[in-house]
Amino acid sequence: MASSTERPVDERRDEPSELNRVISKPMLIFFIIGDILGAGIYALTGEVAGDVGGAIWASFLVSFVLALTTAFAYMELVTKYPQASGAALYVHKAFHRNFVTFLVAFAIVGSGVTSASFAATRIGGNYFTGLTGIENPPTLIIAIVVMLLVAALNYRGIAESIKVNIGITAIEASGLLFIILVGAWVLISGDGDPGQAFTFKDTGFGIVTGVAAGAATAFYAFIGFEDAVNLAEEVQEPHKAFPPALLTGLIVATIIYLLVAFTAAMTVPLDVLSESSGPLLEVVKEGVPGLNADRVFSGVAMIAVSNTMLINMVMASRLLYGMGRQRVLPKAFAKVSPTRRTPVFSILFTTGMALLLILAVDRFSDSLTDLSDATVLLLLVGFTLVNIAVLVLRREEVDHEHFVAPTFLPVLGAIVSFIFLFPIVGRELPVYIVAGVVLLLGVVLWLVNFAVRRSTGEIDKLEV
Repeated sequence: MASSTERPVDERRDEPSELNRVISKPMLIFFIIGDILGAGIYALTGEVAGDVGGAIWASFLVSFVLALTTAFAYMELVTKYPQASGAALYVHKAFHRNFVTFLVAFAIVGSGVTSASFAATRIGGNYFTGLTGIENPPTLIIAIVVMLLVAALNYRGIAESIKVNIGITAIEASGLLFIILVGAWVLISGDGDPGQAFTFKDTGFGIVTGVAAGAATAFYAFIGFEDAVNLAEEVQEPHKAFPPALLTGLIVATIIYLLVAFTAAMTVPLDVLSESSGPLLEVVKEGVPGLNADRVFSGVAMIAVSNTMLINMVMASRLLYGMGRQRVLPKAFAKVSPTRRTPVFSILFTTGMALLLILAVDRFSDSLTDLSDATVLLLLVGFTLVNIAVLVLRREEVDHEHFVAPTFLPVLGAIVSFIFLFPIVGRELPVYIVAGVVLLLGVVLWLVNFAVRRSTGEIDKLEV
């Protein structure tokens, strides 16, 4: 139970936001589409093929169902409580346990940072080689430089970040459209193997486990809709903008993903596809070898992956800002630049966290893909509780209209999210270690905040 001297997490509901409401519904739609159409499809299509075989589309379809069920929960909650805190606020209002609230919030922050870190490591892979011709590029150095550039843009301002996102979204969507056109050309010319897109790596029950393992990997490609709710205080008329924006983003992304997955499977030998850090570049090489489009497409892919970094770091910094504003974190996290009106300390903290993750995983892990898998694992923790929270909060009324999800969807979302937390989907121990380290950092930060607030007299006991 909270101390009488502590301000409740949701007390600021009627206070004006210190952030600028500059995001319109079209901008929000592009933000979500741009976040979804990023590093996942460009970098992990081959990984999914390694799990499921040629039927890559099946794993993407399962991932879409998981994302859709949870998206409905977010649609209800963000229109009911349109604040920057997102999942942290929802879980706190449902369960009233400060420590649980904090861990969920930090898990979401961690998912954004691990996602951006993974994307950064893919900038210097096969796509960089395709663009520059440099073999074995310095992946680590490239990742660090790009991360610092993203931090600078994040500090510059949300309006600038969203405008850059819109431009990048158009570029990355064009790249995926080109892949789909390659698929159409391969079909017309009769050079591809459409049957390979319907083959599975295993037989019998192995098909189910393979699709599930592929879906656990492919789900990284769908993250992004949950980022948007943390921009609620910067969106114009959030109760009207969020439902259509979230649905449009997911549906558009899914259609594109299924077409790209089919194209990749019928165009590229599965052993080549599954081993490449730039799987869609392999589609271009195999599908239109005489077109010499490798360099242009590699540049497009690098821009798309960079966009994933930008949006995830924007989300993570805004969520920390919201937590600092509510005193769940030290008040430094709520510090806003007087000139740019952006959360400067939160941006510095998330950037430093990302750089440390990149260095640590490069040093101690066999696969940088562990960062993307850890992203999914951290998100699933939050998704499980958010789906439960939307049901618990049905008993609380608010004084404005909001979206209401069909009850069976958050129930299904909670069950599926919980199941996907376990190694049954093929997730290995290093992934749990990365996610655990991120959460441990959160525990340390919570204890520091408790010590500071207790020393100032804001609280007089440990609150859980």
